[in-house]
Amino acid sequence: RLCAAAAPNLSYQELKDLKKANVLHIDVRERWEIDRFGKIPESINIPLGELVEALQMDPTEFKEQYNQNMPSKSDPVVFSCLAGTRSKQALGFAMSLGFS
Repeated sequence: RLCAAAAPNLSYQELKDLKKANVLHIDVRERWEIDRFGKIPESINIPLGELVEALQMDPTEFKEQYNQNMPSKSDPVVFSCLAGTRSKQALGFAMSLGFS
């Protein structure tokens, strides 16, 4: 299950449907986990330990680092990880920074 503010848990199919609507999908697993278990298509990897800094970057710097436009505080964002614990932490971090 995945975590999102509007619906705390999303199924795989719900995520696939959301991704058709330009939702930014941030995978907060460590890079070694991506290498070992694979990348989720059309997601960007920002390990949880880098997330707070990343969400406060200058948009140009974010684009250079992650090859993706930085989300605005009102853009839809979905966080995922391996079991759900880190994605819930990521959601809390983003909300504490003013993301809705």
